[in-house]
Amino acid sequence: MLEMRYIRENAEKVREYLKNRNSDFDLDGLLKLDEERRNILQKVEMLKKERNESSALIGKYKKEGKDATELLERMQKVSNEVKKLDQALAEIDEKQIKLTFTIPNKLHDTTPMGENENDNIEIRKWREPRKFSFTPKSHDELGTELGILDFERGSKIGGSRFTVYKKQAARLERALINFMLDTHTSEHGYNEILTPQLAKREIMTGTGQLPKFEDDMYKVEGEELFLIPTAEVTLTNLHSGEILDEEELPKYYCGFTACFRKEAGSGGKDLKGLIRQHQFNKVEMVKLVHPDSSYDELEKMVANAEKILQKLELPYRVIVLCSGDIGFSAAKTYDIEVWVPSQNKYREISSCSNTEDFQARRSMIKYRSKENGKSYFVHTLNGSGLAVGRTLLAIMENYQQEDGSIKIPDVLVPYMGGMTVIK
Repeated sequence: MLEMRYIRENAEKVREYLKNRNSDFDLDGLLKLDEERRNILQKVEMLKKERNESSALIGKYKKEGKDATELLERMQKVSNEVKKLDQALAEIDEKQIKLTFTIPNKLHDTTPMGENENDNIEIRKWREPRKFSFTPKSHDELGTELGILDFERGSKIGGSRFTVYKKQAARLERALINFMLDTHTSEHGYNEILTPQLAKREIMTGTGQLPKFEDDMYKVEGEELFLIPTAEVTLTNLHSGEILDEEELPKYYCGFTACFRKEAGSGGKDLKGLIRQHQFNKVEMVKLVHPDSSYDELEKMVANAEKILQKLELPYRVIVLCSGDIGFSAAKTYDIEVWVPSQNKYREISSCSNTEDFQARRSMIKYRSKENGKSYFVHTLNGSGLAVGRTLLAIMENYQQEDGSIKIPDVLVPYMGGMTVIK
């Protein structure tokens, strides 16, 4: 969230980055509202000054035995006008706050400029995609033939974009969750947290999902509770409204949750298979860090997500998102895309972002400097470590055999009770 003072004093800079983000935010409307607010505030201050001066004068008149009727009548009018203007001010303040909560974050200097996903920049690749001696099948074909993914029953239960995992697929999903959590906690220094999967409106607002993206959220009818779209929401807000000691930083959290998204506006994209589901599992990484180290911490987070794919021996690439494709809360984002043989292309499996102090301002998360005792906003980072369903489909497709069976990656064999092949 940007402060109104910053917006007012840097209007052209804000206008430029909104343009680079392809944002439709009405900056002129907000500035006009701010000017109206300041004009009203000036009138209120003048009237209150008059009221204070007249109040003192009325006291003097009464002491001297003079008639203060005219002054008293004027004071009544002034009081009524102040009350009216205070109400108008409160209404403007509410509108202004709502509007500022829909302004996207500033961009970091190293975020490349671009209009859409075609302008994202590839940073590196890891491992060449496998060359098959046969035509590889899609994961939904493999899952149906092996009887481990049931799309029809998923639709029967929840509608489109829901899937039932059966037998070895259910176990493989569970194995991946445990493997990811074990790696992040034992090798990368994260503390495992299990959070609620429902969050209050103010918690969702803190990380930027609300108010702008409410149409994409599942809301509990009759309550201000939402199903979370990612554990980023709950892990980041563990310290909402708190001032941490500087010595406590950095804080590393990871957690597994189901994630719920309406996928509003996705239309007919990725209707088949596990790529785009209304409910999916994800292991999330979140960091609360000192502002001076946040970009070093972002690079480490990306490396943590990459390590999962390297251990699974899945080909992937890392890209940096351009200004026109980056998320609402992020100042800089790296996406990691895994190779999907049936589509002959890379697909996103992790997104790692530095939001700088954008979420911290909305959630009021600060640290107290040991040097001067003052409090400052932390920087927050989040990243998928990884999206579990997409990891499962990548394993199915990259490890498929000509006979329709699927080899289990070596690192997962212990988690699968010694099973080496799904057939």
